[in-house]
Amino acid sequence: MIKYALLCDQDHAFDAWFSDSDAYEMQVERGLVECPHCGSTDIRKALMAPAVRTARQVEARDAKADLQKIAAQVRSHIRDNYDYVGEDFAREARAMHEGDKPERLIYGETSAADSEALQDEGVPVMPLPDALAPTPPKKLN
Repeated sequence: MIKYALLCDQDHAFDAWFSDSDAYEMQVERGLVECPHCGSTDIRKALMAPAVRTARQVEARDAKADLQKIAAQVRSHIRDNYDYVGEDFAREARAMHEGDKPERLIYGETSAADSEALQDEGVPVMPLPDALAPTPPKKLN
């Protein structure tokens, strides 16, 4: 398939797909290609720039793929090595910090205000951006 940028004799621009360049030529010659704006069948190809990937675009795509792979590894590591405590996160983290519960690796949800309060109290917590946060076990099913 090939996509052409086309113009009619009234300079209306539109795109159309053809199986190949011969199909385009045949359909235009037979008057089968019509401007969707005015109905003209006097159609010609518009000047088109080729779709070329630059080295910068390829590098950006590769970097994004690398970051997605790392994010998936982080999510997997947390899921496999931390206990999910859900909305009890702030209470559990505070209890471990104060020595009321044994220390363990946990993850869960809390409000921004509670997260900030924990940090102000010296509780070692770190909010995760959505891209790194694992799906809670209750939401996997």
